Amino acid sequence: MPISWFLALRFLREGRMQSVLIVAGVSVGVAVMVFLSALIDGLQTSLVAQTLGTQAHVVVRPPDEVARPLRRPEAGVAIAARVEQTAQRARSIVGWQQVVTALAAMPGVTEVSPVVTGPAVALRGNATRAVVLYGVDPERFGRIYPVRQRMVAGRFDPTSTSCVIGRELAVDLGVAVGDRVRLAAVGGVGDVYLVAGVFDLGNREVNRRWVVVSTRAAQTMLDLVGGVSSVDLRVRDLFAADAVAADVTARTGLVADSWMKTNAQLLVALRSQASSSQMIQFFVILAVAMGIASVLVVSVVQKGKEIGILRAMGTARSTVLRVFLLQGALVGLVGSVLGTALGAGLGAAFAASARNADGSPTFPITVSLALVARSAGVAFLTGVLAAALPARRAARLDPAVAIRNG
Repeated sequence: MPISWFLALRFLREGRMQSVLIVAGVSVGVAVMVFLSALIDGLQTSLVAQTLGTQAHVVVRPPDEVARPLRRPEAGVAIAARVEQTAQRARSIVGWQQVVTALAAMPGVTEVSPVVTGPAVALRGNATRAVVLYGVDPERFGRIYPVRQRMVAGRFDPTSTSCVIGRELAVDLGVAVGDRVRLAAVGGVGDVYLVAGVFDLGNREVNRRWVVVSTRAAQTMLDLVGGVSSVDLRVRDLFAADAVAADVTARTGLVADSWMKTNAQLLVALRSQASSSQMIQFFVILAVAMGIASVLVVSVVQKGKEIGILRAMGTARSTVLRVFLLQGALVGLVGSVLGTALGAGLGAAFAASARNADGSPTFPITVSLALVARSAGVAFLTGVLAAALPARRAARLDPAVAIRNG
């Protein structure tokens, strides 16, 4: 065994109580880092999943209609004193089949679903409810929205004669699977549909408003025959949705709204949580570093005589330097192993205690390998860096002065 390793281990054994305390401190610090990071990640995952469970990552639609001022051809002077906002109507994306093909081939886009959507009215007996009609391709729509997994009754099978509705709307209309409900557009075009299924997407407003039918049925009802009003996209990286939306607009000239734009407040909250987590981790690392450095400084003072004897016997300064650097590295390594295990245990215990009404965890805490590796690396590096100053001081001790003062 190299002498630097032998001396590092011996010094740690001789100061057993100090070593135990500093390892415990590092372990607690790493456990806090692992648990806090896992908790924040789980909270963000839960919030994003709940938000994006009822919306696409990017929605592509035609540009809004804009009123043009009336001008005199000979003078080129506008004669309208005020240009009023044009009322928007349901319009199709021009050449939407080609647009869908182009969007599906874009980097970062994983799923594409053309959608026909517009306002409608659902009627059953004396009950009338304003709803949002969705005309979709079930297979494509189901790969973006988790409707198929959230069915509480029946099946997700919207056709030209059957519809799928939300749980709250079913209660409001007093219908169940197998019953019939009349759907009518604002213009009065409508038909009677069989309720094929009832879903619960975890959003009361969505459950109360959404009615899903086939694409052709919605096209007929909304007077949009052969067209689609929007194209919903799912992207590989959630937080790259803005970049994908900008790319879509640049390529197609259509309006592309990402979830990051439509949920700006949620994005601010997520970033604030991440910043808070980073600040807490920074101060934890600072406390751990100060603890390791203070213990090793005391060790240098206590072992001053031994260090002086070693230097007088010809031990190189670099060897003395490595002794204390190794102590810091060993403390960081052992503390990181114990701390990650403790943090993972705390995360599992918290996930088991915080449950939703359906038994699922409130925060899906997952201690990933990347998180463990990052925390262990930070603890190890902190131990080495914290030991640098005491190691340098030990290496610079004058042998005669150290022996005399010892």
